[in-house]
Amino acid sequence: MPHVIVKLWPGKTEEQKRELADTITRDVMAVLGSSEASVSVAFEEVEASLWRDEVYLKDITGKPDRLYKKPGYSM
Repeated sequence: MPHVIVKLWPGKTEEQKRELADTITRDVMAVLGSSEASVSVAFEEVEASLWRDEVYLKDITGKPDRLYKKPGYSM
């Protein structure tokens, strides 16, 4: 039952989010062999001013053992 959470800055359209959710769902199905019914995708918008504390320090540098793709930036 894969559940994918995408954290991003506000400002993306509903259409962009739906398209990304559809793409993620297809890729999860293809790579993991999951059924469409078992995949869920959520979006969490994080203001740019909070990104460092709420995402970069907490999720990226704070959990390096869970990070499979590192960002190309540092803070």
